[in-house]
Amino acid sequence: MTAGSPDRCFRQKEAYKRMQEDKTTMEDKKIGYKPLTAAIPFSEFKLNEAGLIPAIVQDADTRVVLMQGYMNRESLVETERSGKVCFFSRSRQRLWTKGEESGHFLRVKEVLVDCDRDSLLVKVNPVGPTCHTGQDTCWGEKNVNKDFLFYLQRYLEKRKDESPEISYTARLIGKGINKVAQKVGEEAVELVIEAKDDNEELFLNEAADLMYHYIVLLIAKGYGLEDVVRVLEGRHGKDKS
Repeated sequence: MTAGSPDRCFRQKEAYKRMQEDKTTMEDKKIGYKPLTAAIPFSEFKLNEAGLIPAIVQDADTRVVLMQGYMNRESLVETERSGKVCFFSRSRQRLWTKGEESGHFLRVKEVLVDCDRDSLLVKVNPVGPTCHTGQDTCWGEKNVNKDFLFYLQRYLEKRKDESPEISYTARLIGKGINKVAQKVGEEAVELVIEAKDDNEELFLNEAADLMYHYIVLLIAKGYGLEDVVRVLEGRHGKDKS
């Protein structure tokens, strides 16, 4: 068989496709999702007459309820395998990964079962709007964290992908991590200088500048405020023990 034969090209394309799929799965699993069925057998869940269990989907960061679907054993296994929420669609009568048409996936952070084991709570990081109508949730609510800093982080995450000509955030991140870190250092020094004086307005404005650049640094490094909160919560738990 020659090097450029159709069969070889086909195999190469299939191998590349599998490699990309494996890469996507690995990237999804970086979120640290722990399979629920590793702790509780699916046979212990209380299912409805159709063999399904309701699954309530909640944004892991904002705590806003996004939608409700239904899962069977196979869809929960697929959810755990891929790291993306997969339901059993009652209208399609098949497994359905949320976002398979739109690309608006629900990346799993955690799956919990309630005390009666007759419903699931799926905590996720949504990619885009959840509802098929284009709204954030299936109840028409905005998926916004009441904590402004988390809202600001999400806003800046969107700004980084805009044109550097119109977005300072995109322009700064585009200059590289060293430049972003330098700006954080500069703002920290300016805050320290203002802390020595008694001008409340200047001090608070410098504090705001530092907070903004700190969040941008987290984004540039691929992290978020929730990662820092998790570390602080861990330290707090150790202090109390």
